[in-house]
Parts: sequence; C-alpha cells; structure tokens
Amino acid sequence: MSDPWRARYQPSSDRAGGTAGEYEQQEQRIREKSANILHKILVLSGKGGVGKSTVAAHLAWALALRGSRTGLLDADINGPTIPLLMGLAGQRFRVLEPVAVLEQLQVMSIAFLLDDPDSPTIWRGPLKGGVIRQFIADVEWGPLDYLVVDLPPGTGDEPLTVGQMFPDADGGVIVTTPQEASLSVCRKAINFLHALKLPVLGVIENMSGFVCPHCGQRTDVLMSGGGEDMAARMGVPFLGRVPLAPEIAALGDQGRPLLGPGASEAVRLAFSATVDELLRGLQQRQSPAQAAE
Repeated sequence: MSDPWRARYQPSSDRAGGTAGEYEQQEQRIREKSANILHKILVLSGKGGVGKSTVAAHLAWALALRGSRTGLLDADINGPTIPLLMGLAGQRFRVLEPVAVLEQLQVMSIAFLLDDPDSPTIWRGPLKGGVIRQFIADVEWGPLDYLVVDLPPGTGDEPLTVGQMFPDADGGVIVTTPQEASLSVCRKAINFLHALKLPVLGVIENMSGFVCPHCGQRTDVLMSGGGEDMAARMGVPFLGRVPLAPEIAALGDQGRPLLGPGASEAVRLAFSATVDELLRGLQQRQSPAQAAE
C-alpha cells in the first residue's frame, strides 16, 4: 500500500478517527450516507469456503440487473475477492471512490487501494474497522436502493463494525453448505445477528447437489437439505438452494453474472428463486408507508 494512502486514510487510534471530535464528525457522515441507502443487506457465513462472496457478488448483480441502484461493499479486508468476481481485478486507484460496473452497480474494496495484490493486509481489528467505516463515511455512494455488504467469515471485528454502523440494516443473509462442518458455525452467525438485534433475512444453502450440465441428473455430492433443516430449527427463513456447478466458478473468475447466458438453466433458476424469496421477505418487512412509496 502506498505511503500517501496510508498517511491519509489509516486511522491513528482505536476510535479510527483520531480525536473524539473527529470520530463524532465521522459518525455524522455515516448517518448522512446511510440515510441515502434504502436497504442494507449483510452477507455472512460462519466459515470460509462456502461461497459467501460469490453469493454477495451475484446478489448485487441480480439487484442491479433488475433495475435497482446497487452498491457492493467488500468488507473482507484480509481476503478481498469482490473485484475479481465483478470483473475489476487489477484496477488500482488512489482515491476513495466506488467503481462503476454497470450504470446501476458500483463497488468499493480495499483491493483497489493496494499496490501489490499479493501483499497481505497485516492489520489489527481496530485498523480494519476504521477503514470499513471510511468506506461509508468518505465514499460518495450517492442514493442507493440496495447496499450489499460482503463480510469476512465468522463473527469478529469487521462484522461487528458493520453491524454497529448500520443498526437500521434490513438484516443478514447467511450462506452455508449442507454439511454439519458449515452448519455448526453458521448457527453462530445467526446468533450473532440476534445479539446485534438485526433480522436474519434468510439462509442460502450453497453447493447443494451437483446438476450434470449434459443430462440434468442431480447428485448430492456434499449432501443436501442441511441448510433448510437448520433454518427451520433456528426459526429463520430459508431462501433456497444453489447447486454446485462448474460454471459458477468460471463466471466468477471472468467477472460475469450468474443470471447471464453463461450459466445453465438450473443455476439461473435456482439463484433467481433465492433472490425472489429475499425480495419477498424484504417487502413483507416494510412498513405500509414504505411499501406505498
């Protein structure tokens, strides 16, 4: 990371804004920016490797392709993969500005500010939290219908920072794979949202069965149904299953959306159905006044 960026944007204290007065000014900017965002959706997982960032990226694609003004915030400071998934890998900037992917879709990530994409971000929690706060306070997102926040796995500093920054968030989407190794820690993510008094918008079961692109036959490579069973036991909505499919990885590496022509019909229908279910849930949570707008 370049010294000019470090000098300007690195927080100088645990409060991420220097003095108490500077911190309060930053809080005010966050409140002002937040007021221009109609819906805030946090995407979480209990562990890595379950496709959380892939779900967050394609959720943002789907919302934008449906005509909504959408922002995608990569809050995974140590493992920022959103630029790759959005076709922005290798782009570098020296200012805090969101990068447009479509007219209706813009992205912000720490990866845009790193000189070397292979250099690790060796920062403690307060420093990472301070940068995430700046991604809202100091970035000109403009009015948004949706802000999708891709959180790092687990329930550590970064998810806590975002949850406290957006106490009025619509809630969180939990991404899991069907096996117990993922489900056990996703239950912790659900209880994390409960502890912050944020709604659980639903569970997405990713890598749920393999659908052969040639014959259409389904095989439960990693089992199936575990996410739905967990959601039922925890009393939270289940949004749907997304199958294990090679084109999901290929499209992600190419920075292309799942709802485009490159994905199989089974994948497109499955992911579109999860988005439909999420939007239905959001609409039901709206007040009568909001729904009328």
